[in-house]
Amino acid sequence: MASKWVRPEVYPLFAATGVAIGICAFSLLRNITGNPEVRVSKMGRAAGVLENHEEGRRYAEHGLRAYVQDKTPEIMPGINKFFTSPK
Repeated sequence: MASKWVRPEVYPLFAATGVAIGICAFSLLRNITGNPEVRVSKMGRAAGVLENHEEGRRYAEHGLRAYVQDKTPEIMPGINKFFTSPK
């Protein structure tokens, strides 16, 4: 019965679904633990709106964004340079 439902053709679908669930879980955990606007505890929620601009800036300028900030927005720069730069 299981071989009828779990075929090798379905494995890429399982992989894509697993990656999507992983990305959603990562985003959820990152927002719950690091977002300055999300307050899980009752005491944090009672604090109201805080003016913590520096904490928000640190959250928005995370490591990946800081790494790619000075890079050119190209997917394959070697191929782009090969076809666009004259010899």
